Amino acid sequence: MADHPPTCWAEGAGAFLAGVRYGEGTLFPRNGPREKIWWHGPTLGYDFGAAGSRTMFLIYRMKEPSELYRRYTGVDGSAYLIGGVGITFLTDGNVIMAPIRSGVGLRIGANIGYVRFTSKRTWNPF
Repeated sequence: MADHPPTCWAEGAGAFLAGVRYGEGTLFPRNGPREKIWWHGPTLGYDFGAAGSRTMFLIYRMKEPSELYRRYTGVDGSAYLIGGVGITFLTDGNVIMAPIRSGVGLRIGANIGYVRFTSKRTWNPF
């Protein structure tokens, strides 16, 4: 089974004022082995609809891959009308992330929330 490049990370999300986001992909650290990762998190805001997308995370100031496995809070804006794009800015106070999404669905809004990365799949959004 081939590893997916960062641009092929998959994510699904849905919301009606409160929402959830789930995703999976492969971490490609500059130094070290590739790792399979999952992320999830709740959102709250003026956000309606559902979308499935390919996601690429731009990560700044992360020194070790182990820094990924914590909670990152931020704001999100999405606009999907059949197809669309979304961007989020997340931070834990030191590491900064900018997930960029493109995909399909019907969703529009802005919200606040967090994303938590894990080394195992879970359905618990918190």
